[in-house]
Amino acid sequence: MDTHIEKTAQLLDSDQGLEKAGLTKKSSLQGVHPPWHDFAMSHPGSDNGFLVAHSSKIHDLLRVQMKKAQFEKVQTSEEWLRNYSLESLQLTLEHLVDEGNIILNLRNGVEEIEFPEETVKDFESALSEVIELYQQRIQWLLQDSRKVFGLIKGTKVGLLVDVSHISCRSRLLDFQKDLFCLIDEQLCYKKQLYCLSFSAEMSPLWESPKNINVHVLHEARQWIKQLEPGRGCNLLKGLKHVFMMKELNSLVLIVGSCPDQSLEILSDYAQQCMLGRKLHLHAVTYDCSSPSLAVLKNFAEAVRGRYHCYSSKGESFDSSDFQLLLQESWKAKDLLRSIKQTFQRRIGDSLIGRIADVSTEFTSTAPCNFFPKPPKHEGPLVIQTPCILAKTSKEWLKTYGLKAKKLNLYQVLAPNAFSPVEEFVPILRKTVSSTLHEKAMIQFEWYDGTVKNVHVDLPVLYNYQKLLVKMVRIYEKRIDWLSVASRRIWGSVFERRVVILVDVSVTNSMYIIHIQHSLRLLLEEQMSNKDCFNIIAFGGDIVPWQLELVPSQPENLQKAWRWVLRLQCKGSRNLMSALRRAVEIDFKDKDKHKSQGLYLLTTGIPDQETHTISAYVAEVCRGFDLQLHVCLFSVMEEVDSNGIIPARYANPTETAIAFKEIVQKANGRFHWFGEAGIFESDDITIIVSEMEKANKYSQKCAFLVESLKQRSVNQSVNTFIPADPHVLTKKEKRRPQKLPSPKPTALSLARMYIKDNHDAERNASRRVETWRPTSARAEIPSGPVYQKYPKVMCIGKSVPSVTLPNKEEICSSREWLSKYSIKKLKLELPRLLFGPGCTHQQKTVVSLHKKVSAKYCTVFPSVEIDGIVKHLQFQPKELEIYTEQLEKVLRRYIERIQWLLSGSRRLFGTILEANVCILIDTSGSMDPYLPHIMKELTSLIWEQLRKNKVRFNLLRFAENTETWKECLVEATDETCHSAVQWVSTFHAHGNTCTLMALQKAVSFQGIEALYVLTDGKPDTSYSLILTEVERLRKKQDIKIHTISFHCADREANEFLKKLASQTGGRYHCSFGDVDGQLAAHRMLTEGFDDEDDPVFPYFEGDDLKKLIQEVAKARGFLKQAKSLRLLLQKWNINQKDNSGF
Repeated sequence: MDTHIEKTAQLLDSDQGLEKAGLTKKSSLQGVHPPWHDFAMSHPGSDNGFLVAHSSKIHDLLRVQMKKAQFEKVQTSEEWLRNYSLESLQLTLEHLVDEGNIILNLRNGVEEIEFPEETVKDFESALSEVIELYQQRIQWLLQDSRKVFGLIKGTKVGLLVDVSHISCRSRLLDFQKDLFCLIDEQLCYKKQLYCLSFSAEMSPLWESPKNINVHVLHEARQWIKQLEPGRGCNLLKGLKHVFMMKELNSLVLIVGSCPDQSLEILSDYAQQCMLGRKLHLHAVTYDCSSPSLAVLKNFAEAVRGRYHCYSSKGESFDSSDFQLLLQESWKAKDLLRSIKQTFQRRIGDSLIGRIADVSTEFTSTAPCNFFPKPPKHEGPLVIQTPCILAKTSKEWLKTYGLKAKKLNLYQVLAPNAFSPVEEFVPILRKTVSSTLHEKAMIQFEWYDGTVKNVHVDLPVLYNYQKLLVKMVRIYEKRIDWLSVASRRIWGSVFERRVVILVDVSVTNSMYIIHIQHSLRLLLEEQMSNKDCFNIIAFGGDIVPWQLELVPSQPENLQKAWRWVLRLQCKGSRNLMSALRRAVEIDFKDKDKHKSQGLYLLTTGIPDQETHTISAYVAEVCRGFDLQLHVCLFSVMEEVDSNGIIPARYANPTETAIAFKEIVQKANGRFHWFGEAGIFESDDITIIVSEMEKANKYSQKCAFLVESLKQRSVNQSVNTFIPADPHVLTKKEKRRPQKLPSPKPTALSLARMYIKDNHDAERNASRRVETWRPTSARAEIPSGPVYQKYPKVMCIGKSVPSVTLPNKEEICSSREWLSKYSIKKLKLELPRLLFGPGCTHQQKTVVSLHKKVSAKYCTVFPSVEIDGIVKHLQFQPKELEIYTEQLEKVLRRYIERIQWLLSGSRRLFGTILEANVCILIDTSGSMDPYLPHIMKELTSLIWEQLRKNKVRFNLLRFAENTETWKECLVEATDETCHSAVQWVSTFHAHGNTCTLMALQKAVSFQGIEALYVLTDGKPDTSYSLILTEVERLRKKQDIKIHTISFHCADREANEFLKKLASQTGGRYHCSFGDVDGQLAAHRMLTEGFDDEDDPVFPYFEGDDLKKLIQEVAKARGFLKQAKSLRLLLQKWNINQKDNSGF
């Protein structure tokens, strides 16, 4: 055992050694008092008798607090400041004001506050001592292991160490040295310890936490010496393991690279696991890059933990403990500076003069110091990385607009829309229009003002209206997104280079807190992904934060926020100077860059005339990718509380009109908001316009459907309106009315018998030729008038008997339904019940001037089918047989769905081909689901591949690809065992190289199909993959079946659908499988009486989707058949009642 171990053993085993170190065995479990508590303070001199009671109270309280600090255990800065903050020590401006006495100045009648000189002096002295106290605390935090890892809280500590970043030998040695210091200086005083290293895989030192002793510390040091670099940073896997240790009350994460998982996944999982547990989380970044730093800081903030950032290169660091102390120290220094400035002329002044100075200082203090502030208003920024790419609504609608989605009404109607046909008829010597549309089409006004004849397809319009409703919901979500957080104030900031212009004129004094909070939200939520930025405050003077644009790094954002907190409102609104400064300095190279934006936050009209500013911005923005966006904050009062009127005055409406003109010249956007909400926004207005367009289209669809229904009713009931028989047209008066020629009389049965008799044929012909009609005016028929009418075909069809196989066929739903669909089984209800002879017809009787129904119309019941009245010539018994057959088919469909939702088919679908390769995405985002996928893949190997004797291979892909075998192999027991063992080694890490995986899989000899399972976007563009796949298929015709697993990205799912469709494959998605199984079970047990319950969830996969559609079609026919059967039964009862039976 080395010398260090022996010293540690002596320290832990000896009570005397612990007491020399300032500890006892008992206190070692509770924490130690920090060394900085032992410093000597320079206390003020003794009381000279002139001090007021409160000044003595301040010193006494400070002395007691400082002595008390020497005996307290180690605390975080947040805990420590509960006792030693300015508020706790009663050293704020409010406390000083409370010690003054209000007096009346007899010369000017103004009330002033009188302070004894000793009180102010004592207050300054106490502030100086507190500032020194803060500085010594900060220096203590910068010593030893606290500088690298921060202050470790808790008694039972779990240590998670990331080893993915220590590939360099020198870096590994430095890291090990720092870890040794952490164990020797902090962890050795804890009660329990648990150590775990992780990269793509994790390596725990012990199975459970160990009580601290010499041997445990020795094992920990040996573990540190044996640390080896790894690949990937699977932080989620490490957290899953360590959260199972319920004994721990503190968790230290030491990370040196960016985690494989996103911030959302890590924070959501940690919050769920820490719910209800008193577990302190301390995140340490060791020589991390900026993205990693932001992720870990935001992760610590999300779980209400602490963070510590250390960099060995620049000896720079940042931590939550350090920032809290700095903020309190800045507040104390600002307060002390303010007091000293007030009393800098006190020599030779009277006490009252000094009182006036104090009173003036108090009254001149910014009102914002007394206003209510949001929680943690002055705290550090909680920087977030935007999860989506910011776009203006105009750009967003290029992807999600009605026209982009091909949901424009005229796009939908165009295939069935025809222009009216007009032709010149020489005989009539005039142009004649076609009248076919009057019977088959609806006339509809087109977008260009012309009228077109439209064939109305009801199913298409119904589906179109459903899609419109879906798009309106998407637009509502977009508006909700634009109306919250920083977007409520600034809109969507999408440029890469941004300059923020902030109005800090004196009229905004009452609203400086609002302005600061608005800037805080912007810096936290929308600026971290920009290239560079700057902030310019303008009132009477122009005050830039930086001389030029700086990168949007977390440290720069924090510095900008601290600068914003010191802003003061002065002067008028010199907007023109601020614009010139931004354009001529920050955007001096605007012609060399793209995506540049100016964002102006103001509360009123600028000093300069509107046309002057408009002309300037039009000139500087013309020809460049530079826009000016205005965010107008409408305050409640038109002038400030002191009655200060700005240089130019305009009411809110006039101000908005002026800025709209400026924005229009600068190609920007206008955003007008207030405390009540958003009054006007160009981004929201364009979305609302799209929603109104969708509503307008929906109304036009309803008009088309209603027109079609009205026409159908008029044609079937009474489309002919008889004219007044006494009113004749001029043409009818000139020409006498001619009676119509009588129709040839039909032959009687006797005459037909004679005609059929071959022996009497000649006599019959002679008799017919000598026959004359009774009317003398009637024309003589030119030939024989008798005819033999064809036999009337039976309209009703018998219900076919259906036989379906009980054994499931291994084929796609498309192939299966090509043999067993309702249409193939001839069970479509309209075709089965209603032939052409069933249509209700009316014929015009000229002499009656109206349409008359046939006699048989009263014999059969009438129903309206698709807007056409038809006669039902079926019996209830036949409909009962039809219902039984259809329910039989429905049960078979449900059983097929249950089969598709069982076993490995639930996740992977059905394997159809005999030579396949299974591709599994094992990127970092798959880590939470990888155990489930490995289990399902094992089931697939045995259930489908082995059972059906499929030649197969397996391939996993992340940042690179790895195959199980070099070629396809037969599915034997031995190969399946080997495949399952290979699957058990899967681990998630890296990106998603989909294209590389497809290229590798296509190269296998004899391959017929690929089955690709993934959960998101590939790391290459969609078009590149589709083009490359099309090129590869020219050499070998291979189907690609895609499987979407837990993918919420709509674009990624659409890409998978397109990839499958392009290669003749199928798209499969297992979402909704549990609900689908439940719905299928309920249908088989409860029956099909209710069409609306139960209902299958919406399946996007091709196989399930087609079967669900067929089931819905069958349930509709079943409901219709039952209602028709009930109608027939009522009809028969009424007929019996009317006949007297």
